[in-house]
Amino acid sequence: MGHRNARLNVFGRRLIVHRVRVEGMPVAHVAKAMGVSRQCAHRWLARFDAEGDAGLEDRSSRPHSSPTQTRVEIEQHVVALRRRLRVGPDRLSDELGVPARTISRILRRHQMPYLFECDPLTGDVIRASKHTTVRYERETPGELIHVDVKKIGKIPDGGGWRAWGRGNVKRKAKVGYDFIHSAVDDHTRLAYSEICDDEQGNTTAGFLVRAAEFFESVGIPRISQVMTDNHWSYTKSDAFINALNTIGADHITIRPHCPWQNGKVERFNRTLQTEWAYTRIYTSNSERAKALPSWLEYYNHQRKHSSLGRRPPISRVSPT
Repeated sequence: MGHRNARLNVFGRRLIVHRVRVEGMPVAHVAKAMGVSRQCAHRWLARFDAEGDAGLEDRSSRPHSSPTQTRVEIEQHVVALRRRLRVGPDRLSDELGVPARTISRILRRHQMPYLFECDPLTGDVIRASKHTTVRYERETPGELIHVDVKKIGKIPDGGGWRAWGRGNVKRKAKVGYDFIHSAVDDHTRLAYSEICDDEQGNTTAGFLVRAAEFFESVGIPRISQVMTDNHWSYTKSDAFINALNTIGADHITIRPHCPWQNGKVERFNRTLQTEWAYTRIYTSNSERAKALPSWLEYYNHQRKHSSLGRRPPISRVSPT
């Protein structure tokens, strides 16, 4: 099969055949002119003699048999569980006892889309978000806290379109939004979230103080820096500035229109949606809200985090 480093494509192979079989040039001279070995030239000539022009086409490099490949029934189980749970290879590995790398190969072999390409509830492929390959991590807990707000629609009593389908829900008065304020520690990935009614300056300020109290309760006594986007409630609010002074932290803002610079909390927002907000059907907004504290407890103390060596965030907090 042709590859990006191959000396010859199908046209080069035909040129070798033409020069040797039609023009009568020596194989050694043709091979040298084409930049290949004599053995390579003889191989293509032999294939042409046996199969004609079709023998010069690219062939699959797949082996005739793969005795160590995962059994078909296991692959089908992996694909089915991925579609049902919509989790990554590490989580599937825990469920199935199959190595995560094997699961990754199975998912690619079956052309399963990446999770970031999919709707968190339905699994349908949607537009992917931008990401960056530049990674960093602060050395100690509390050195940097990422803060952001995620706005999600409230659930009407009885369930919304996600429960009954868009065509089966009558158009009603708008129920509004929940504003999920979240703070994520850069080093440990410990997270704290609250459901608020808005994202005004006083609200963000109160959330920041309560977030600092939460981090102190789990063993992070001081926050040195707080990173946010450039929303006015962070940059223009006296209340938020006073809250920063209260906890003794400096304020860092990301470059405008570059949310990936605040990537740890942005990634947490996506996890929040896929594993809490949209992971199952809720019949009311209060039902979903009541599920948040227990999910946060699970996220911080039990959920394995791939960037932490498959350990939960609390494992990175000093035991003192």
